Amino acid sequence: MTTQQTLRQLINARRGVLVPGAFNAMSARVVEDLGFEALYVTGAGVTNMWFGLPDQAFMGLTDIADHTARIRHAVELPLIVDADTGFGNALNTYHAVRTLERAGADCIQLEDQVSPKRCGHFNGKSVIETSEMLGKIRAAVDARRNADTLIMARTDAAAIHGFDAAVERAQAFAEAGADILFVEAVTSLEHVKALPQRLKQPQLMNMVIGGKTPIATTDELGAMGFSIVLYANAALQGALAGMQRALGTLRHSHHLQEDPNLVAPFAERQRLVNKPFWDGLEKRYE
Repeated sequence: MTTQQTLRQLINARRGVLVPGAFNAMSARVVEDLGFEALYVTGAGVTNMWFGLPDQAFMGLTDIADHTARIRHAVELPLIVDADTGFGNALNTYHAVRTLERAGADCIQLEDQVSPKRCGHFNGKSVIETSEMLGKIRAAVDARRNADTLIMARTDAAAIHGFDAAVERAQAFAEAGADILFVEAVTSLEHVKALPQRLKQPQLMNMVIGGKTPIATTDELGAMGFSIVLYANAALQGALAGMQRALGTLRHSHHLQEDPNLVAPFAERQRLVNKPFWDGLEKRYE
């Protein structure tokens, strides 16, 4: 099967597939190496790790397309790619879908925030009119060259108009052609449980460590009927904590030895970047 077909099967199973986010090719290799079934190319992660900026629309289409292409080259997993608001209107969305599909995206996520957007778990969000978002979804569906490429539609309306309004928007998104729905930043477990009961389309639930949505286990969310349980920036937060520990120790002690509690061994780093493969090629072509 293609990666698109694999992802569609995972989503249709509605068993709460655990999907971590990756912010570069190395983090994607770690995701694949640990046995996850799919990964999410996180816009927040790319913005934080590439620019050192908050998730407030500093990332452009070229940035996320370049990262997607590098990650696609590094791993064989299905890729769900964060396309923010489509980087403009419906025409820009059409172009974004074409660009990201060519870069290797198997599923492209679009959201209904007003641009410049911000992290779904920040305050101060606003959303566009439902009709404008429906145009973007229809453009995204039409832009696909491969019918197996999936379109995910996210709504941030719960924070502005309330939970019921967000559900109504999500239903309209499904009717416009979205394959997967994503109601972001719901703030109660009761609302989390209600989503699979009120919306028939496959859904993603985003678990943001320190965010607004109460954390439930992946098994619990799978039993509720969610297709995907997303931890978009767990790897980023883990990497940040690891860098702070290792460099804090170095700053304090003025030296750092090969301590697996602080740094990955040199050999492990070479394994993850597939150095033996490249060594073999070098010998082959001598």
